[in-house]
Amino acid sequence: MHKTPKFIFIIGGVLSGIGKGITTASIALLIKSLGYKVTAIKIDPYISIDAGTMRPAEHGEVFVTDDGGEIDQDIGHYERFLNQSLTKQHNITTGKVFANVIANERQMKYRGHDASMFPDVINEIKRMLIKPLKDEEVVLVEIGGTTGDLENKPFLHAARELGREYPSAYVLVTFLPFLKNVGELKTKPTQHAVAHLRETGIFPDFIITRGEIAIDHPRIETIATRSFIDPDHIIDNPNVKNIYEIPLNLEKAKIAEKILHLFDLKPREKDLHQWKAFVAKTDLSKNPVTIALVGKYTKHGRDLHKDVYISVLEALTHAAAFSQKALRIVPIDSSDLEKHGTKPLRKIDPDGIVVPQGWGSRGVEGKILASRFAREQKIPYLGLCFGMQLATVEFARNVVGLKNANSEEVNPKTAHPVIHIMPDQKEYLKKHQYGGTIRLGSWPCVVKKATILHDLYRQWGNGINRMKNGTIEERHRHRYEVNNKILAKLTKKGYVVSGMSPDGKLVEAMELRGGLHPFFLGTQFHPEYKSRPFCPHPIFIGFIKQAAKSSP
Repeated sequence: MHKTPKFIFIIGGVLSGIGKGITTASIALLIKSLGYKVTAIKIDPYISIDAGTMRPAEHGEVFVTDDGGEIDQDIGHYERFLNQSLTKQHNITTGKVFANVIANERQMKYRGHDASMFPDVINEIKRMLIKPLKDEEVVLVEIGGTTGDLENKPFLHAARELGREYPSAYVLVTFLPFLKNVGELKTKPTQHAVAHLRETGIFPDFIITRGEIAIDHPRIETIATRSFIDPDHIIDNPNVKNIYEIPLNLEKAKIAEKILHLFDLKPREKDLHQWKAFVAKTDLSKNPVTIALVGKYTKHGRDLHKDVYISVLEALTHAAAFSQKALRIVPIDSSDLEKHGTKPLRKIDPDGIVVPQGWGSRGVEGKILASRFAREQKIPYLGLCFGMQLATVEFARNVVGLKNANSEEVNPKTAHPVIHIMPDQKEYLKKHQYGGTIRLGSWPCVVKKATILHDLYRQWGNGINRMKNGTIEERHRHRYEVNNKILAKLTKKGYVVSGMSPDGKLVEAMELRGGLHPFFLGTQFHPEYKSRPFCPHPIFIGFIKQAAKSSP
């Protein structure tokens, strides 16, 4: 780290889930557009080491970095908005902090002093915030949770102390509830959030208000007066339909310029032209391409769950914007297909079907049914990780004739284990070693020539998604793989292995022979993790373009 970094701490007030991650990503984008080197770090106050063992329906998507980090989905937003790759070190959890402090104590690094919250835990947090930095000039740190949370306090104290050592700014993102019965936004929760924050010694420099409607001047005056903050530093960020509009809304308030002014810095340039062009392409509405997203975690109670497959949704958005096509994504719970057959699919008449990742046996037959429906009806199909594996199971059952073929993950006693556990993974499971043990991070894949996969990378591969000498690098998160002992039976019937690990042991991608289907593609890797607004993934581009051909 050669330069003295400036820190911007993004802190939540009132309640979680109001968009701190998108706000952090947006401010980072804006400051980068003004000519500064920027990075972002996410703090998660949970005791878990990482997000890898958490239930998707509860936590949302687990994002994977090149170096194998299983991380909160906000890191994905940072990568997409900044168009740069981050590492597992850009995610700090209470579990990681405590593990390091305990390891230090066991190694006598505290020279016999008792390991304490102050200063040892606080110093460890500060050390971890500095460690991933290289030559970045501005560092945004999002502190998960809300002000006043017990688990939040060590990180707030660390943010306060770091602010005494480095130039720092503090941004409070807070929710303004709108009471329809009185027709009024309420500021009292925000006032309480500011009071809680001040108890840790932090006085916010900016307050970003979130809500269903825009804030009015009387509410701005109330917050400013009672929170001791300049009215010009209260910035409204009401709900929008498209998250990619948020940087443009914040740009109108000149928040990046105001933050730089606190640091006595001036903009070096201003370049948002490419971002604005991208946003314009996402605002299409006529003749949308309809994509059915068939997953196990599409519902959360009675409502649709929007966080579990967020990278898939964004990758589809990037590809649709690139192709200048309007997009309509319809989530379908795979369990509903088990109950009602293909009726939910026929009802929406999709132009394309995506079956994304998943774990365990629930809803599996519904995913297999979606794969069969796409294959038989010649509907463009994209299977991601579990979606590729179950497409292989479907093909083995209904084309090859291996009755009751299955994955060992679903049925360990299946007579035809088309998908089986990787040898090293079997040993981990025997020892109940679940966290951080699956095949993670970026791995190379050799792409077979004269295949759909090869054509997609050749035509649209660019930036981080470029194919070099017939090899690609993609991110993984799985324990199971295609059983090579059954592979010959599959390929004889038209199953094409279009991507393979360099050692020839692991099927990385499959597709169906041209005469069998116009576009039926599955990947063991997760291309959605590397799709970005300025660098849409070639697989998703090809899928959307093929689906558009089916669209009326």
